[in-house]
Amino acid sequence: MNLRFFPTILLCLLLVNCNTTPQKDTAVIKVISVEEMTSLLEAEKVQLIDVRTPREYASGHIEGAINIDVNDKDFEKKIQQIDKSKPVAVYCKRGRRSNKCATYMEKAGYTKVYDLKGGLTKWTYEGKPVLMKE
Repeated sequence: MNLRFFPTILLCLLLVNCNTTPQKDTAVIKVISVEEMTSLLEAEKVQLIDVRTPREYASGHIEGAINIDVNDKDFEKKIQQIDKSKPVAVYCKRGRRSNKCATYMEKAGYTKVYDLKGGLTKWTYEGKPVLMKE
């Protein structure tokens, strides 16, 4: 075996495994597809939260989303303003930050949290519209 390719192969494996935090369903959190998110939004049955930075939000977001940056120092205070008794859908760019938010919301007593699998990246890949901040 030629060992000169070993570092390249090892680096590729590490990058693939470090891509994102796996999203998992729980009793409160349900990871949903773009199609399921579209249905929820059409039925207007969820509070929609974009957990990316304000700059990312301004560059394009799903219509009806409010921006609460999961890494903001006031995140917990801001998220507490969301009605815990109503379903909430969260998304970010690819799924890592929305998973962090959904996990927090579950521990904080929210009853139903939907997490968009693949985030806004998957949403736009599927040809769904985004709005720019006005």
